[in-house]
Amino acid sequence: MDVKKIGRIPDGDGWKAHGRAATRAAKAKSAKMGCDDRHSLVDDHSRLAYSEVLPDEKGTTCAAFLTRAAGYFAAHGINTIERVMTDNAFAYRQSNAVKAAVAALGARHIFIKPHCPWQNGKVCEDLARRCIVSV
Repeated sequence: MDVKKIGRIPDGDGWKAHGRAATRAAKAKSAKMGCDDRHSLVDDHSRLAYSEVLPDEKGTTCAAFLTRAAGYFAAHGINTIERVMTDNAFAYRQSNAVKAAVAALGARHIFIKPHCPWQNGKVCEDLARRCIVSV
């Protein structure tokens, strides 16, 4: 399970369509666009993936996403989740909501080794080629 930040594109396209000069004046007038967070979960065996674009990366958001993802996997015949592997982000490591969601699934929470993002790279790598489900 992982989160990838995606920059928002302003209405009327971004700078690639209209050039950087068109956006410089607009920067002073408008607020920053910010980012959305793409939450993704990939089954290690079947490579079935589930993603949602959500507004933040807080523990309660991550826990709710995990619960919805488990329902999605159950609907596709994957009824048991044994382990949930994540990085060491604050939302995963410190959130009581995430701990409760993992416990409710009857799974074990596994953290990757610090400063080794390639251990969890399969999530972004697999989803780079797939569609995103927006909620």
